[in-house]
Amino acid sequence: MSHPSKTLSEVEDTLRSVIQSLIDGQEGFQKIGDELKDPSLKQRFLKESLTRASFRGDLEEVLHQEGVHDIKEKGSASGALHRTWGEFKHKLGGGDHGLLETAEQGEDAAKKAYADALDKTLPLPIRQLLSTQAAHIQASHDFVKAARDSSK
Repeated sequence: MSHPSKTLSEVEDTLRSVIQSLIDGQEGFQKIGDELKDPSLKQRFLKESLTRASFRGDLEEVLHQEGVHDIKEKGSASGALHRTWGEFKHKLGGGDHGLLETAEQGEDAAKKAYADALDKTLPLPIRQLLSTQAAHIQASHDFVKAARDSSK
């Protein structure tokens, strides 16, 4: 049996990693949504940015309930790089297709963050929350991929 504080530390590290991915997604969907020309895609991306913020809030609340109060997270360097690359491709004439390619790469990273988290031993309520969020992330990825494919 592992030491309880070690378990809390592992849960905290796992949730912080997912939160970092959600920050990347929130910022990525906002920035890409602002650049998209297609109004329905723009609206969907801006809505998804808010969903990522909500997911982040849910996970931060779990950390608070576990006694973690210093939750000052920021996105990852790779997330910032993806957003910058997407803006660069858009400015070079990649249009919505280039932006959607960048969004899909971001969604691949989000799926991986959730898969890595769900590979760990977690308390059942946290696992259920992550599983529910992961299902949404997968559906969002599938939508972005289909939108990218149809924008060629």
